[in-house]
Amino acid sequence: MAKINFTAARVAAHMCHEGKSQSFLWDSRAPGLGLRATANGSKSYIFQSKLNGATVRVTVGDALNWTIEQAQERARELQSSFFDRGIDPREHALKERAADDARKAEARRQDARFGDAWGAYLHARKSRWSERHYQDHVQHADEGGKPRKRGQGVTTAGPLASLRPLKLSALTSESIAQWLDGEARERPTMAALSFRLLRGFIRWADDTPAYRGVIPTDSYRSRSVKDAVPRVRAKEGDSLQREQLPAWFASVRNIGNPVISAYLQALLITGARREEMLALRWVDVDFQWRSLSIADKVEQHTGRTIPLTPYLAALLGALPRRNEWVFSSTGSQSGHVEEPRVAHNQALGVAGLPHVSLHGLRRSFGTLAEWCEVPVGVVAQIQGHRPSAIAEKHYRRRPLDLLRKWHDNIEVWMLEQAAVDFRVDIATAGLRVVQNE
Repeated sequence: MAKINFTAARVAAHMCHEGKSQSFLWDSRAPGLGLRATANGSKSYIFQSKLNGATVRVTVGDALNWTIEQAQERARELQSSFFDRGIDPREHALKERAADDARKAEARRQDARFGDAWGAYLHARKSRWSERHYQDHVQHADEGGKPRKRGQGVTTAGPLASLRPLKLSALTSESIAQWLDGEARERPTMAALSFRLLRGFIRWADDTPAYRGVIPTDSYRSRSVKDAVPRVRAKEGDSLQREQLPAWFASVRNIGNPVISAYLQALLITGARREEMLALRWVDVDFQWRSLSIADKVEQHTGRTIPLTPYLAALLGALPRRNEWVFSSTGSQSGHVEEPRVAHNQALGVAGLPHVSLHGLRRSFGTLAEWCEVPVGVVAQIQGHRPSAIAEKHYRRRPLDLLRKWHDNIEVWMLEQAAVDFRVDIATAGLRVVQNE
């Protein structure tokens, strides 16, 4: 293997011999340093030496980017730092690259944000969750500010939204306790549920290699966090009792705004959620076959169809048809009633009744239906709950006519308890409500 003194002119003049894929020049000043020219015209410095009896060749760099002096210095370094020590520089480079990749991966792990990891969590678990459970996770971490699907305005940020910018490593017991303290003051029930969702996420992260060990140990088990979790109990008294029905119906039916009056009675008679009833359109009301199509919170894609009971049908039939909404309003931007609580609270005050929220009317439907010995699955299907398999022995969806049988009974019982005189006018084949005298 002939050697020459590398010069700029010799390096520039070196070409690959015709008919060969590569040709070499070898430097006389730095043993093992060579200049390789290939058939495609590229030239690079290489270093070649013996290691454990085998010839090992390593690329130093492109001849256009490396000077002769730099290539010679690198050749001497390779010989002394690797070959003389019995180390294969190629294996060493692979280990270094792997270590560098590991450092970068760890840096990415440590820099991972809660918002990104939360998205990965939802994607990984979605197939194992019900749609409602998945939507709860989406809602509680939603950043808000989006146009509402029903009505005017924009959505409100969920309790977990404020954690989205934080690094996972910042989810310490102190930061979680501070977050809970802030959220519990405004919305304790949602904060308590959000904490349970967050706790499930942290457990998942501890079992997921990409995030394992990043969140501080026991971040949700500390005494400060446990003390900060809101103690949410079922509301006592937030429902109407049987003996309160006469006073409630009398006062609500005397509300000056007939639309709000009908709306409040509809909540009690159907057990629907307040937003579901506010979103009711005239196209959702079938007076012929006595049914209401509800935009269900749980069955979002299909909604649910419930019976239109006779008394409620009479109330809705008497309402003005000013726009698409059943419970219309000329003063709101949405075109429908938006805040019926004030009128309801005033009616409760006139009747001398304790406070009952609008959701309490939904709760009242479920408890009052027990007086009629209605199967729990019927009540659940009307209200849009998923029936309990334990209570029903097995799950079944009842047809509308069977629901109507029970729902009519519930309405009749309510009206009897409230002493509301309601009759079918045979002469006109219509329904009319007779005011109490």
